[in-house]
Amino acid sequence: MRIKLALTALLAAGAFASAQPSLAQMAGEKTVMVGGAPMYPSKTIVENAVNSKDHTTLVAAVKAAGLVDTLSGPGPFTVFAPTNAAFAKLPAGTVETLLKPENKATLTKILTYHVVAGRLSAQDIKAKIKADGGKAVLTTVQGEPLTASLSGKHIILTDAKGDRSEVTISNVFQSNGVIHVVDTVLLPN
Repeated sequence: MRIKLALTALLAAGAFASAQPSLAQMAGEKTVMVGGAPMYPSKTIVENAVNSKDHTTLVAAVKAAGLVDTLSGPGPFTVFAPTNAAFAKLPAGTVETLLKPENKATLTKILTYHVVAGRLSAQDIKAKIKADGGKAVLTTVQGEPLTASLSGKHIILTDAKGDRSEVTISNVFQSNGVIHVVDTVLLPN
């Protein structure tokens, strides 16, 4: 009888626990799925990015460039995060070459060109585009401008070379900024 009561109590406790909201839900966190993984607003850009299967190349590049500590810092940062498919659009061998230690400076220049100081939501960027007559110039951490415009409701970024990248997932909020997923690697001069 005691075993049956203990088992009933355990089952009831398990049912109760599974019906309880997670800590993230209780804290009011809104999670967005990126690359099959939840992106938690309480985690840093790096803590979330390492879980996205669509951003393994970006994570490897951030590590090779020595930017993990920077992007784990307080920020805030707005990161335009290229997917693995975006990196695959580069000429064959480009990623492998950039990941070599002797190319760290070039890789850092490219990666920091994807970062803007501050926390800019898609709404903030769209407001800047409208206020500036259809195009907003964003100054990247790398120092060169990135031009944002709209195509319908979609934010389009034009890099220094004139190539365009579309924001495919916006407003992935992090504890130290926001990520906007992009479909093409942005290149500075």
